[in-house]
Amino acid sequence: MRTSRGTGSDMRIVLASGKGGTGKTSLAVALAETLPAPLTLADCDVEEPNAHLFFPNLGSAKKEPVELPIPQVDPELCTGCGACSRLCQFNAIIALGGSKAMVFPDMCHACGGCTLVCPAKAITEVPRSMGEIEEGFWEEGKTLITGRMDVGQAMAPPVIRKVLEKACGNSKNILVDAPPGTSCSFVTAVKSADYAVFVTEATPFGLHDLTLAVETIRELTVPFGVVINRSNGDENLVTRYCRRENIPVLLQIETSRRIAEFYSRGESMVKALPELRGPLLDMVQTIEAALTGGA
Repeated sequence: MRTSRGTGSDMRIVLASGKGGTGKTSLAVALAETLPAPLTLADCDVEEPNAHLFFPNLGSAKKEPVELPIPQVDPELCTGCGACSRLCQFNAIIALGGSKAMVFPDMCHACGGCTLVCPAKAITEVPRSMGEIEEGFWEEGKTLITGRMDVGQAMAPPVIRKVLEKACGNSKNILVDAPPGTSCSFVTAVKSADYAVFVTEATPFGLHDLTLAVETIRELTVPFGVVINRSNGDENLVTRYCRRENIPVLLQIETSRRIAEFYSRGESMVKALPELRGPLLDMVQTIEAALTGGA
């Protein structure tokens, strides 16, 4: 991701957190406002997206549905052989005791296997709405793509994948606001990243959930660092943990009433404290250097 202070390569940086409420979205928005165009901010926290709240005047907002192909059984053709049921590891389709196959759409991962193994050709696929993505821009060359699940849906990854697919088609410079936690939603958002930035707080809860996130990201072999938000000083329990684990602390953002006041009005931390722009650019240069072997 090219910054005005250097000449790096295009990157996908994911902003993540072990728990909600650490300031992950605030940092993602601040980076998006600070870094130069072209740039895409992808809000992959699809169960409760909120990056758009910082950009109330998005231009040319376009919406696209997100659908999954779900099996549909023709009872006239189904023989109840159970081939589909034996294949499906998610138990999304079952045929018990020779009865006609039944589909449980909420459990289906849309692999298409049941349609392939059905000897009677009794299974076809029909589209099922999972959510939508919305695309807009807040200034020239800077795009926000928001994913939003339909109410009642159980699986976020299909919507997240659609957001990332759209983001990659728009720009090579991508900031991803990932879902909090360490579930499959987080893994979907972060597994193809060039670098992950974990946003945490210097509290016992923040450290506990950070350790879980670190264990997960190390399994994915994605390079990562830590930003400590609402920091209470240069030395704290998170910095000590990061030192023990050889994890780079990329930035510490001090507790600021001004940031909180601006946030309550839907304004970003760099509007509250413009002097943060320099440290944010320096942080991205540190990430670039780490990825290119310069740090």
